[in-house]
Amino acid sequence: MSSHTSTGKRSDQITQGVERAPHRSLLYALGLTDEELSRPIIGIVNSHNEIVPGHTHLDKLSEAVKAGVLAAGGTPLAFPAIAMCDGIAMGHVGMHYSLVTRDLICDSTEAVVMAHAFDGLVMIPNCDKNVPGLLMAAARLNIPTVFCSGGPMLAGKVQGGKNGDRAALDDMFEFVGAYHGGQMDAEAVQDAAKDACPTCGSCAGMYTANSMNCLAEAIGMALPGNGTIPAVYAARLRLAKQAGKQVMEMVERDIKPRDIMTPAAFENAMTVDMALGCSTNTLLHLPAIANEAQVPMTLGDAHEISARTPNLCRLAPAGPTFIEDLDTAGGVYAVMKELTKRGLLDESVLSVTGKTMGENLQDVGNLDPSNHDVIRPSENPYSESGGIAVLRGNLAEDGCVVKQSAVAPGMMKHVGPARVFDSEEAVTEAIFARKIEKGDVVVVRYEGPKGGPGMKEMLTPTAAISGMGLGGDVALITDGRFSGATRGAAIGHISPEAMEGGTIALVEEGDQIAIDIAAGSISLEVAEDELARRRAAWVAPEPKIKHGYLARYAKLVSSADKGAILP
Repeated sequence: MSSHTSTGKRSDQITQGVERAPHRSLLYALGLTDEELSRPIIGIVNSHNEIVPGHTHLDKLSEAVKAGVLAAGGTPLAFPAIAMCDGIAMGHVGMHYSLVTRDLICDSTEAVVMAHAFDGLVMIPNCDKNVPGLLMAAARLNIPTVFCSGGPMLAGKVQGGKNGDRAALDDMFEFVGAYHGGQMDAEAVQDAAKDACPTCGSCAGMYTANSMNCLAEAIGMALPGNGTIPAVYAARLRLAKQAGKQVMEMVERDIKPRDIMTPAAFENAMTVDMALGCSTNTLLHLPAIANEAQVPMTLGDAHEISARTPNLCRLAPAGPTFIEDLDTAGGVYAVMKELTKRGLLDESVLSVTGKTMGENLQDVGNLDPSNHDVIRPSENPYSESGGIAVLRGNLAEDGCVVKQSAVAPGMMKHVGPARVFDSEEAVTEAIFARKIEKGDVVVVRYEGPKGGPGMKEMLTPTAAISGMGLGGDVALITDGRFSGATRGAAIGHISPEAMEGGTIALVEEGDQIAIDIAAGSISLEVAEDELARRRAAWVAPEPKIKHGYLARYAKLVSSADKGAILP
């Protein structure tokens, strides 16, 4: 490089001109050459760490992405993004920190990218909050970006699981319930623990991580196979190399995330969400990503889309199949192809392939009949409505959500007495002490975005209910949220939340609660004058956490129906 004149790249801000000689001196300190500085500089957002099973192998994917960038004439430079394992954080103070990391990931990625003037990005996420956090960052930054996730782990092989000898993380939480119910001994639980999660990768079912990795494909920000190719397959490394090459085309053509993440693309993603039967957490994350892309999205949109979208998949925890089976059956694109047969997708939207979604789907073949238990044909769905339902009523005036594809038929409509708890810990203790009975409606409150703070997942109590044989007879409602691994009549995201004085704060022990999932309703059967009396007497409790990041988060975060976003 002799003249150091501007070439029109973002990275010219740190590489070109006499005024940028100090910047170049620091880049030379990295061992970079003039030739490398003349090429597009691609940031590799590497979410590798050694504590999260879904992320322990991402260093290898990062190297593969770099190889792809180099082959296509770019200069790759990696930097980290944090990630945590919700399974490891479950059931203790760590779960307060799960959802809040989504916004930390977005903000910190924005800071690094803006400080270093990258020309393009390849995001390498995998687990629950890491994927939406980086999608939020991509939408906010709006520079050419391709996603390459880490992929799912293979299903485990255990005895005593609900799916024969195949199992995943949700089975382990249910085994704990089975132990407390006297159906398993400690040795059997320990044996299962060694075999339930046999490889690296995101957990094997259609939980939140895999839901979001699949939706990254559906919205157009990731290449085909991103959501389903197992972490341990060589095809995942080949995908990473292709992602590295593809970002160079995005830079050359100046295709940005908001060119891809349009209103039509979000509608496509929500439609695929309903067809796949994804985690209810997607209804927190898609609105948050849409907010960064400046696309309006509400729970009302989800309700309308669910009503017209057939549910084509029942993967664990809703059924006996796993993400590796979805991959074998054709993956996300096979599901999308079925949806096009009903005209439910906008095929004109752009994707990171550089083509429209319709062009991407042209060569996708028909479903193999042997895989119809994994992906149902559009003319023979599991149900005519989507995997997630949005409910409203006086108990959730701004809405709440349930993964209806994982609810026992007998619990789709239910009326029962409220059993009221003000924390996850209290309800878990009561379940293990066998104080919950068939027909109860368990209410867990003050666990919302503000009240938690951080909106903890409730996999421990819901799995305990299922493990003790009550999954088809008990409902659990909360202003907190559920793991994608949750099954049963688990209704979350009650909005307004208790900490904001929502009706859930006024529920008393023994009150009758009526749930009708098919009708989209949830109500507290208490007279309005009595509710008014209770509301007048209600006083917000003291915050559970009064200092540090969680205290700041609680003061700023929006309600769950708006995606639990920060201003």
